[in-house]
Amino acid sequence: MMKNRYYSIIHSVIKGNTDNTFIQLIRYTFVGGLAFIIDFVALFILTEYLNIHYLISAGIAFIFGLTINYLISTKWVFSKRAYKNRNLEFLLFAFIGIAGLGLNELFMWIFTDLLLIYYLVSKIITTIIVYLWNFFARKYLLFN
Repeated sequence: MMKNRYYSIIHSVIKGNTDNTFIQLIRYTFVGGLAFIIDFVALFILTEYLNIHYLISAGIAFIFGLTINYLISTKWVFSKRAYKNRNLEFLLFAFIGIAGLGLNELFMWIFTDLLLIYYLVSKIITTIIVYLWNFFARKYLLFN
């Protein structure tokens, strides 16, 4: 009996469309985790191996993560769309992403240059803030 309940919960998190905000948040966390790994690795490579300033690297890396996030989110996380026009949807998704990029750059700068936190630690803290902004903005502005 208990095994069937857990299977049902896992199944609803992994498969099918859902309007349940909690399940969407779980899915978005997985997607965000993957996007974060890509973003973080790109930041490290661009900064450490290509000697690009960390703020420029952070912007480029953020775009990589944003692209992965959009592609997977529109297929797996959010089943409903507020806009039928995919071009408009992407434009708004990108706008939210640009706002997230602005937050990313701002908090990276605050934590790294003002608070003197190592840039990779700053990235982790910043990611949490931007993650929450991105999820709720996309959930309520695009996929509601």
